[in-house]
Amino acid sequence: MTTAAGDLLGATRGGQVQRVLDAELAAVSRAHPDRRPRILDVGGGSGAWAVPLAASGCAVTVVDTSPNALATLQRRAREAGVDELITAVQGDVDALIEVVPPESADLVLGHELLEVVDDAPRALAAMTVAAVPGGAVSVLVTGRHAAVLGRVLAGELTEARMVLTDAEGRFGPADKLRRRLDASALRALLDAEGLHLEVLQGDGVLDTWVPRAVRDGGPAATRAVAELEALAADVPALREVAVRLHALGRRV
Repeated sequence: MTTAAGDLLGATRGGQVQRVLDAELAAVSRAHPDRRPRILDVGGGSGAWAVPLAASGCAVTVVDTSPNALATLQRRAREAGVDELITAVQGDVDALIEVVPPESADLVLGHELLEVVDDAPRALAAMTVAAVPGGAVSVLVTGRHAAVLGRVLAGELTEARMVLTDAEGRFGPADKLRRRLDASALRALLDAEGLHLEVLQGDGVLDTWVPRAVRDGGPAATRAVAELEALAADVPALREVAVRLHALGRRV
């Protein structure tokens, strides 16, 4: 249950996702001004999301199977001065109910998790149970169609064909990911768990394809790319070529 690397390099990671999470946590704070927002980060590894969220004032529990990743998380938390706000738990999503009380998190993160677990529906069901009624589940997954385009541009046509035609979006036995998803498959997963889909957007929609020379062209270029990315994230046709797809579902 370690964090899976994206298929393409160079994309700006998480900007649009962070905006959605910020809005969700602001709503939690307004509803419960007497306590910190409670976040469960499943497969959170070394704390790429957990440490910044704790720094913003959230109480974060990270569940991961890797003791090395959790040790790195704890070190990073200490260095950031947020170790008291982060709880590291070694465990697997399949046994999540054994290490995390049900209905205990305002927001559950499963970022770059569903690509690597044995059973994606079962993992999502466990995360849903961990959310309070009315709470949210945030899922970030590797996009199938971006992987196809990336391989075409690299001249790896056989792999591109396999990712496009394989039921799970894999390029063969050597593939480290168990699946890649498109928007319809991600939506179907959330629907099957009874989650009300509130956000379905791309992350790394266009900035992935912007030439590096442009991305490295200084502050003005960085702003232009970020603004273009923000506009493209919610466009359905463009969303399908995002490196990652992000969904936020509400437990009802």
